Amino acid sequence: MKEESTFYSVIIPVYNRPQELDELLHCLTLQNYPHFEVLIIEDGSQISSQEIVSKYATLLDIHYFYKENGGQGFARNYAIERAKGDFFVILDSDALVESSYLEEVEKGIREKNIDLFGGPDKDHVSFTPIQKAISFSMTSLFTTGGIRGKEKNVGGQFHPRSFNMGISRKVWEATHGFKITRMGEDIEFSIRCLSLGFHSALLPKAFIYHKRRTDFAQFYKQLHFFGRARINISRFFPKELKWVHFFPACYLIGLILVGICLILFPELGNYLAGFVVLYWLGIFINAIVQTKSLKIAILGLIAANIQLIAYGQGFLEEAWQKFTNKPS
Repeated sequence: MKEESTFYSVIIPVYNRPQELDELLHCLTLQNYPHFEVLIIEDGSQISSQEIVSKYATLLDIHYFYKENGGQGFARNYAIERAKGDFFVILDSDALVESSYLEEVEKGIREKNIDLFGGPDKDHVSFTPIQKAISFSMTSLFTTGGIRGKEKNVGGQFHPRSFNMGISRKVWEATHGFKITRMGEDIEFSIRCLSLGFHSALLPKAFIYHKRRTDFAQFYKQLHFFGRARINISRFFPKELKWVHFFPACYLIGLILVGICLILFPELGNYLAGFVVLYWLGIFINAIVQTKSLKIAILGLIAANIQLIAYGQGFLEEAWQKFTNKPS
């Protein structure tokens, strides 16, 4: 007997990104798997996406909602409450997907018999050099970014992230969705799902092309927020703060100490700086191998330092807030 096809609700929160949403919706019109709807939730944007959504009214089973700004976690909840799917696929608006994406999702959840999945992210040929450098940095083991796309890793059990995540209706009914709306809301949600006995899995072929930020200033701001979010998650699940999460903070502290030693104890400073240079060389070689581009490798080294420093700074600042019992 043939298995009945799963009906998917694709959930896309959007905030002031109509052009990026247009590109993602175009990708969804090309899906080989036909059984899905799309829900766009405008989270209090000043730049509306409604006109973009209307372009796809005859091309997709698409629904548009607007709510006051409350953050991406609650925006997703708002959309899922109105969705008809057996399974909810959550995507960031700055993503692109291949025509086989939903096919791979369907195949993966059936083969693995899962209620919770995540997919990796890659860079696209159309990305700018800075976007490709950021993509490298966010997926490199040298920056701990690479642990996010592994089924089993040093960061613990795989936790799907909301830029490319799927949950069954059973998960939604058991959890009622995201409990917090920012500051690591997707990791908190994944941990809570696993604690209830739901099984998660990485679906390697259900990947997205994730644009992330388009310049280093935006990237710094985003990663600073990620560092704060990791400490915020520990407020709910203290045991989920692993040793690997301390690495960016240790790196930042190490750079400061090397700088101090170079001024006060030049011989020791030069010795310690040698280790930093070796580490940078490792990042650079890794970037060359992965990107096959000297320019992107140089930018990738810059992106890696921004990632570690910004994350480490946010991590330490929020840790101090937690230690002093101040609200975040």
